[in-house]
Amino acid sequence: MHILDGFVSAPVAAIGYVAAGVALAIAVRQTNRNLQEKAVPLMGVMAAFIFAAQMMNFPVAGGTSGHMLGAALATMLLGPWAAMIVIACVVAVQALIFQDGGLAALGSNVWNMAIVGVVVSYTVYRILKLIGNGQPVWDYAARFGAAWASVQFAALFATFELALSDTSPLKVALPAMMGVHALIGIGEGLITVAAIAFVTATRRDLLHSPAGKDLTVETH
Repeated sequence: MHILDGFVSAPVAAIGYVAAGVALAIAVRQTNRNLQEKAVPLMGVMAAFIFAAQMMNFPVAGGTSGHMLGAALATMLLGPWAAMIVIACVVAVQALIFQDGGLAALGSNVWNMAIVGVVVSYTVYRILKLIGNGQPVWDYAARFGAAWASVQFAALFATFELALSDTSPLKVALPAMMGVHALIGIGEGLITVAAIAFVTATRRDLLHSPAGKDLTVETH
C-alpha cells in the first residue's frame, strides 16, 4: 500500500507530513519515558525483521501481491509507541533507499502504516482480548484479528487519500483496495500469529503486556 510520488496532491501530502510528524513526536517522547532497557535492542531486531519481511511478496489474487505490514507484530512485542517509531523507520528507509513509496507521499505512508496500523492493531487486540477473558486460543484469535484490521484500516486511509487527491474515484478505489487487502490481511494475521507463537514458546518475557495507560499522553 505504499503510495508513490504523484499519487497524492500537495495538500494531502502536507497533511500527511504534519499528522505523522506530530504523532511520531509524541511517540518519541513517550518511548523515552517508558522504554525498558531490554526493548532497545529488540527495536533494532524488529526493524530489521519487518524490513526484510516487507521485501518478500506473496501472491494474492488477479495478479496482485502483498507483503507483511508488521504493525501488529511490532506493537505486540514493543508496545504502541516504540512500534510507531520502528515502522516509521522501516517505511522511511524503503522510500529513501529502495524508492518503495515516494518522498512527497512519505508522510502519508508513515501515517497509514506506522500510526494507523499500530493504533488499530493495539486497540483491536485489547478489545478482543477482553472479550476472550484470557483464554489462550482466543488470545491468538485476537492477535490475528488485530493484524488483519491493521492492514484494512491502513488501506482504507490510503484509499481516501488517493480519492481526495483525485487520483482514483472512491467508488473504484474503495472496493478494489479493500478487497485485495482483506486477503493480504489474512497473510498478515497468519505471519503475526506464527511469530508470536514462536516468541511465546522461546522468550515469553519479550511479549508486551498491554496496560490501560499505554496510549495516553503524560503532560507533566
